[in-house]
Amino acid sequence: MAIKTGIRDYRARLERVRDHIRAHLDAPLNLDELADIACLSRFHWHRTYRGLTGETVWQTVIRLRLHRAASELVNGLDPVEAIAARSGYTNARAFTHAFKADFGLPPHRYRAEGGHRRYDNPEWQETDIMYDVRIEDHPPITIAGLIHTGPYIEIGATFDRFGSELAVRGGREKSDGMAAAYFSDPDLTPPEELRSLAGMALKQGATAPDGFETCDLPAGRYAVLTHKGPYGELTKAYQWFFGPWLAESGEAAGSAPPVERYLNTPLDAAPPDLVTEIHMHLA
Repeated sequence: MAIKTGIRDYRARLERVRDHIRAHLDAPLNLDELADIACLSRFHWHRTYRGLTGETVWQTVIRLRLHRAASELVNGLDPVEAIAARSGYTNARAFTHAFKADFGLPPHRYRAEGGHRRYDNPEWQETDIMYDVRIEDHPPITIAGLIHTGPYIEIGATFDRFGSELAVRGGREKSDGMAAAYFSDPDLTPPEELRSLAGMALKQGATAPDGFETCDLPAGRYAVLTHKGPYGELTKAYQWFFGPWLAESGEAAGSAPPVERYLNTPLDAAPPDLVTEIHMHLA
């Protein structure tokens, strides 16, 4: 029990650090300040951070900034130079080099030619890529995790907390993969009021570990869109999936919230190689 209490304490300290990083992503970060936030030794804290998170604090900062930059390139109109500056780069060349290393294309080409562009193509469903959507029967599924309130693009922070809680409480053996349920329509709900559930799908017959919220999905038919690419492209994937694809499929959406299943994570795959399934309940 003492060991678990100690791990919980350390993870809580490092969650404060990651929350601070996300809240001050545009500001220069001082390692000594982060050590004070963690209430840990300035000499040793960063080793603890890397040991428990799997990445250095600078890798966290760069990953989060580039993740945001990709979303802005896909969903916004700001010049690349402005996005580079907001991402902490003093010149566009350095930003281009870092972005291409992670996303496979330089920023201008990613905006114009990235994987998200296929959702802008009205003829997409007439190509071989149409097989990225399948319809299948699902048994009842339960998602267990933590409630996230706020913009969906920021759900990663809640996934981090979920991972920390799961490591302390136990129950990883009950997981059938990381998943999230999205309860609010972002076209109708203010970003700060959006609600979702970040966690894991439970194996059939498993019960949720104590302290986690649950969402039960009914058995039935589901349309599944498999998206390969950065999370910032998912907004366009949803627009296409619930718009042109649904209208032309002859199907109707059911009452269950959409669910995302994550077949890998940013810690074990580069952004272009991330694979996400969007599950749409069908009436």
